Amino acid sequence: MRVLVVMGSKSDFHIAEKVTGILDEFGIDYDVEVASAHRNPKRVEELAKKDYEVFIAIAGLSATLPGVIASYTTKPVIGVPVSAKLRGLDALFSIAQMPPGVPVAAVGIDNGKNAALLAIEILALKDESLKKKLEEYRERMRS
Repeated sequence: MRVLVVMGSKSDFHIAEKVTGILDEFGIDYDVEVASAHRNPKRVEELAKKDYEVFIAIAGLSATLPGVIASYTTKPVIGVPVSAKLRGLDALFSIAQMPPGVPVAAVGIDNGKNAALLAIEILALKDESLKKKLEEYRERMRS
C-alpha cells in the first residue's frame, strides 16, 4: 500500500471518505485505520512504522494524531483538522504548530480532498503516469 489514512475516531469517517474517494479516482492503493493517539498510542506507533509512502492523519480537538505519527517516521504526514469544537480551529492550530524537526503538512479544516491531492502530488514526484493523471485532473478542474 502506498498511503495510510488514519482517523483518530470512527466519527471522522465522513472526512476519510473524502480522502478515499480521490485516492480511488487516481487508482492509489491505501489502507484505512482508526487509532487514537491518546487511547491507542502503541497502535499508532505500529502503524507509523509500517512501509507506507505517505500518511494522512485525520483528527479533531487537540489533533495530536498527525504529530505522533510524524514523531515515528520520516515519511510525509498530512494532517486533516476536523471541525469538532471551536469550529476546528483548535485542531488546525495543533496540526500547523508542530515543533521544529517534526513537520506535518496541514490542509484546511475538514478538507480530506486536498489531503488526498497533496498525497498524490508527493507520490507523483516519482511516478510519471500519476503526474499525468494529476495534470489531467487539474485541467478538468479549470474547465
